[in-house]
Amino acid sequence: MITLLVVAGIALLIALGYMNHVVENNKLEKARTKVELNDRLRRCGELTETFPGQLMTPALKLLMTRLELNVCQRLLNLDKSNAGVKARLDELAALAAQGESIPVNNPPAPIQTEAKAKDVRFLLEALHGQITRAAQDGFLPANEAKRWIREVRHLLVLLHIEFFNNLGQQALQQEQPGQARLAFERGVQYLRKQQEPQVYAEQLAYLEKLLARANAQVLASTQPVEGEVNQLTEGLKEDEANDEWKKKKVYD
Repeated sequence: MITLLVVAGIALLIALGYMNHVVENNKLEKARTKVELNDRLRRCGELTETFPGQLMTPALKLLMTRLELNVCQRLLNLDKSNAGVKARLDELAALAAQGESIPVNNPPAPIQTEAKAKDVRFLLEALHGQITRAAQDGFLPANEAKRWIREVRHLLVLLHIEFFNNLGQQALQQEQPGQARLAFERGVQYLRKQQEPQVYAEQLAYLEKLLARANAQVLASTQPVEGEVNQLTEGLKEDEANDEWKKKKVYD
């Protein structure tokens, strides 16, 4: 009997230890999930608020709203007393209910510097990550996720087109045709390397036209001006005169 009681006691201690371990693991997992969801919520908010207006569409705005709505719902399930998340959830639900009639208030943000281009590229990378994670969680169907990932890649191309165009136009305005030619040339090469360059045929033709214009200006600026007299041309004229005199002296 004593042996049975000892064995039962040991088994009870093991069971209690195991249950305590499970409870602690659940607490840690819940805390980790909350941290992760809060980080995703922050990233979704940044995307919604700072995404350039010229690249934003109602469909894309609706997608961002849905992604943030899903994160808010999961976060609220873990922390039902979070009033801030609940208020945001109600706001997002009202926006999502409008479908593609959702208002798009993001102001345009011209891509005129390399730093700005990098910032927008990081936003696109963040959007790609949110789409991928939503698909892994089962929130976005696989087909829809693939379609949006293709759209993100398309937006990345549009970003480069705007950047190279703006860079070249600025150089032309500053009377720097060499820099303009370099910018337009980079844009043309970038579009020609795309897997489906025919999709961007119109933009490619436009950049090629600008490249030809900048190249013509570079060539024009390197041609000597008619009638221009400088030390070099004067020196050449003197050398030619001396050569003629020497020839005449020899022949005489």
